[in-house]
Amino acid sequence: MRKLNGKAIIWPVYFDQNRSRKEGRRIAKDQAVLSPKVVEIKEAADRLGLKNEINIEAHYPKMPWAKIGMLIVEKHEAKETIIKKLSKQLIKIKNQQASEQPAKRK
Repeated sequence: MRKLNGKAIIWPVYFDQNRSRKEGRRIAKDQAVLSPKVVEIKEAADRLGLKNEINIEAHYPKMPWAKIGMLIVEKHEAKETIIKKLSKQLIKIKNQQASEQPAKRK
């Protein structure tokens, strides 16, 4: 695994409700979201004021066949703390997206 001084690698799998802990989810299911995208995580990091860079082409090590992307953020606190803060922002972003979508007709 890559080591970056003062930076942390954040993968979308960390926040995915559909994944088990064994598959890479790092937070509780009730704090996770459905199918997070790396651009949504970037938006969450931007909202938190974290300096970050995105790599769309990255492959998660446990799923080398899937290009899910990764986010590299500057670390000023523990990685787990950053993940929890990003999770809260992701929930807000997903809720905002859901409220902006037009209602489906029956």
